[in-house]
Amino acid sequence: MHAVILAGGKGTRLRPYTTVLPKPLMPIGDLPILEVVLKQLRSAGFKDITMAVGYLAELLQAFFGDGERLNLRIRYSLEKSPLGTVGPLKLIKDLPETFLVMNGDVLTTLDYKRLMNFHKEHDAKVTIASYKRNVNVDFGVLETDGNGFLRNYIEKPTLDYLVSMGVYIFQADVLNLVPDGQYFDLPDLIKALLKRGEKVAAYPFDGYWLDIGRPDDYATAIEEFEQKRHEFLPGE
Repeated sequence: MHAVILAGGKGTRLRPYTTVLPKPLMPIGDLPILEVVLKQLRSAGFKDITMAVGYLAELLQAFFGDGERLNLRIRYSLEKSPLGTVGPLKLIKDLPETFLVMNGDVLTTLDYKRLMNFHKEHDAKVTIASYKRNVNVDFGVLETDGNGFLRNYIEKPTLDYLVSMGVYIFQADVLNLVPDGQYFDLPDLIKALLKRGEKVAAYPFDGYWLDIGRPDDYATAIEEFEQKRHEFLPGE
């Protein structure tokens, strides 16, 4: 199986750390977050990895090389200017009919093989791994009837949303909707698919998931990786 790792971003929310390291090389414990991801993918049966790189690409290439150290085949696709989250995929040649796409900074216990099976069972063009996230609203929320009168008052509610985990399964033909050499994000692709009436599936996941994009989340990832290492890397 083939996986594409999106590793070209500048990680601006993690500055100043990411002024010297690309975000996927940020360490959690004794390993960069991306090495944890790669070991998980290998355990799930993925052998071929393409890293879509840009910012500080040379550091990623120097660290991971051709993947032999991890018993993987790794190649690199360089974007010379930012192309968004889907635009870089158009630069990659010889992608298989079905492949995984994911961010390189996700700490999760997601079963990638089960995600792939779900995608095939649902005959979807794209499957998005999804997670229920609680959002606390620190204000009193007013519901009105549209005429200036109050219908309800909810003090500091907690809202539940189904959010994208930054992990997807793609059918290769969806890339026909991606313009060449232009900035194009995942929401652009999903909206185009829905407009055409194509199947887009959402895989529900209730295990552990954390995006390390912010300093407080990064600190949490370091702490919890050490405590639950056996859950993230059960084969070690």
